[in-house]
Formats: sequence, structure tokens, C-alpha cells
Amino acid sequence: MTTTVPTEAAVRPSSPGTASGPGRRPGRIRRIGLPYLLLLPALLLELLVHLVPMVIGMVMSFKELTQFYIRDWTTAPWNGLDNYSVSVDFDAPVGAALLHSFLVTVAFTLLSVALCWLIGTAAAIFMQDTFRGRGLLRALFLVPYALPVYTAVITWVFMFQHDNGLVNHVLHDQLGLTDKPSFWLIGDNSFIALLTVSVWKGWPFAFLIVMAGLQNIPKELYEAASLDGAGLWQQIRRITLPSLRPVNQVLVLVLFLWTFNDFNTPYVLFGKTAPEAADLISVHIYQASFVTWNFGTGSAMSVLLLLFLLVVTGVYLVITSRGRRTADV
Repeated sequence: MTTTVPTEAAVRPSSPGTASGPGRRPGRIRRIGLPYLLLLPALLLELLVHLVPMVIGMVMSFKELTQFYIRDWTTAPWNGLDNYSVSVDFDAPVGAALLHSFLVTVAFTLLSVALCWLIGTAAAIFMQDTFRGRGLLRALFLVPYALPVYTAVITWVFMFQHDNGLVNHVLHDQLGLTDKPSFWLIGDNSFIALLTVSVWKGWPFAFLIVMAGLQNIPKELYEAASLDGAGLWQQIRRITLPSLRPVNQVLVLVLFLWTFNDFNTPYVLFGKTAPEAADLISVHIYQASFVTWNFGTGSAMSVLLLLFLLVVTGVYLVITSRGRRTADV
């Protein structure tokens, strides 16, 4: 009778790192699936809070939904594309008002984003130098961004008052820059008032993001440029701005989307009915929905706004990605 001696390879226990077969696969699946499992609650809340109302709003845009169907909006008759036709008929009063609001919003957004980025970038570059009290000044710069929107805007409402507001007191009574106290919350000056409040609230965010981006630029680049005789403006142009390009691309897009969709600032500043010069599209859609009780038309305007922002975002990302690849080459 012959006996078989087990070889060393047969009796050697397999280490955990070299384990194979069915026993290894469940552990690997658990490790891979754990991050998705942890993200599942956030995804469900995102679905509940954002996507579900968005889908409902799209359905409402195809219905003739007025105050008569508020009790049960599902019973409202289908209206097809009539709500969209009314919204884009720029020869009719509804379409002309929407077009005017859209143009005002575009002008307001471009000016606000440009000023927020310019002031925030200048402040961040200035704060790179070490000096006494820099930490306190940084904290003061972030106060407008940290304040609640209602608190910040309602303060400006009192400052823009015609008779006893601080703005007219400084411009007219102390500096004498105006012939008479101005109305800032009505008329054409309302656009300037809205832009002032928006920039005051928004530039600290740009300051914070740019200041974080400046930390990744090596100081050796500035020292070498200084030895080569480059001045401050040449250093900003040749080193700072090119290095901040990826940060600025994201920053400008976020500021654009936030400003274009801003509802709280004009609503708190002017109330339910904004002046014609400051009739932003967010407040205009609110008026079309909750003031005139035509929720179908208001939903159609919201969908058109969503499509516009999606197109602008897509075009912006394509252009910036091409520019980034060209710069890398």
C-alpha cells in the first residue's frame, strides 16, 4: 500500500491577501458597495427634495392650472404646449413682460458676477501679504456672506429709505453729490440698489474661493519673477491669473447660477411686486404663479428657465474644457 505525502504547497494555509475563489468575492463586493450604501440616504433626500418637485412642475406646465384647480391639481385639464406658446409670444403682453424680465436678469447677472469676481480677487490678492490685523480683516470681509439673507437685505432696505435712509444722508446731506434725495427702491434706481446689495452679499464668496486657490501657488514663482524685474501687475497677469484659471472657471459658473436664480434678495428688497427696472425673472415667475394664480404658465416659464440654464452651463463647460486642453498642450 502506498501513502501520499502532502506537499508543502498543499498544506500551506492561504494568506488573506492571496485568497481566491468564492470566499473572496463577497468581501470585495461589500467593500465596493459600502460607499454607495453610505450615499444612499443623501441620494434619496435629493430625489425627494429636488427631483420629485421638478418632475411635478414639468407636468404642471402642460396643464391649464388656475386657482379653480388648487384643491386637486391633477384634475386640471391638459393644455398641451399652450402655456409655452403664451410665454414665448413676445408680441403679446405676457411674452413681452417675460422677455423684458429676462433681459434685465441677464444684465444684472453679468454685472453682479463681474463685480463680485473683481472685488473678491483684488481683496484675496491683497490679503496674501502678511500684516498686522490680517486675520481680523479677513473675518470682517466674510460677514456679509455669513449673515442670513433676510437680515442682510432688510438692513439695506432701511438704508435705502428716501427720507431717513443712510444712503441719501451720506450722498445728499453730507457729500452733496445729488440735488435731492433719491428713491432707491422704486424707479430706475432700483436696479442700482439691487446690484449693490447683490455685490455686497456675493463678493465675500469669491474672496474666500480665490484666497483658497492662492494657497496652491508656490511662492518661489513670485520670488523668481521679482528677481527678473517683474512688477506687481506683471506677476498678477503672468502667474496669479493663469494659476487661478481652474478655480475661476468653477467660481464664475457657480456665481452665475446663484445670481441668475436669486429670489430672496429682490423679494426681501422690493416685496412681491418688483419695479420694472429690477424685475428679475425669479420674481417674475413667482408673480405669474402666485399673484395671477396661473400656475400652468408659471411652471412653463420655470421649465424654460431650466432649459436656458442647462444650455448655458453646457456651452460654458465645453468652452472651458477646450481652453484647458489647449493650455495643457
